[in-house]
Amino acid sequence: MSFSPVRLNHAVLYVTDLARSEDFYRTVFGMEVAAREPRANAAFLRLPRSGNHHDLGLFGIGNATGPKRRGVGLYHLAWQLDTIDELVAARDAIRAAGAYTGESSHGATKSIYGADPDGNEFEVMWMLPREAWGDYVNSAPIDLLDLADEVRRWTGVRTAGEIVAAGEGVRS
Repeated sequence: MSFSPVRLNHAVLYVTDLARSEDFYRTVFGMEVAAREPRANAAFLRLPRSGNHHDLGLFGIGNATGPKRRGVGLYHLAWQLDTIDELVAARDAIRAAGAYTGESSHGATKSIYGADPDGNEFEVMWMLPREAWGDYVNSAPIDLLDLADEVRRWTGVRTAGEIVAAGEGVRS
């Protein structure tokens, strides 16, 4: 027996310094604090165009455990953007924050990678229009990303589907 969720609603991370991580996600991703829970040393952040109560939960656990090291467990979170032009802006912001770790073309998706202050890796990605997936329907290569070429080809094309602007209803 199985079930079929609609989408991932939010992610939760343990972080060593709650204020530092909160500042990182607010500054780099433009998130806003939706709620705080001081008893749990937690903050819940929401993306400006999100319809979720929160997209990311942060629980401060202190420095005793140190930064994340690769191993078993979560590898990264992927944040989808609506346009390839937004991917360029995201790369600039991630670089400016000193958080940039790389970029790749995965065929149907174009991705920039970074790491937060605790070493939690994240991906910021843009997806080609479904009708342009072609041979990538059943493959996910890891190729060099020529972002300038992708911008020339796809500038202005929106693919994130329904998004919610602050104070507005759902739109396409």
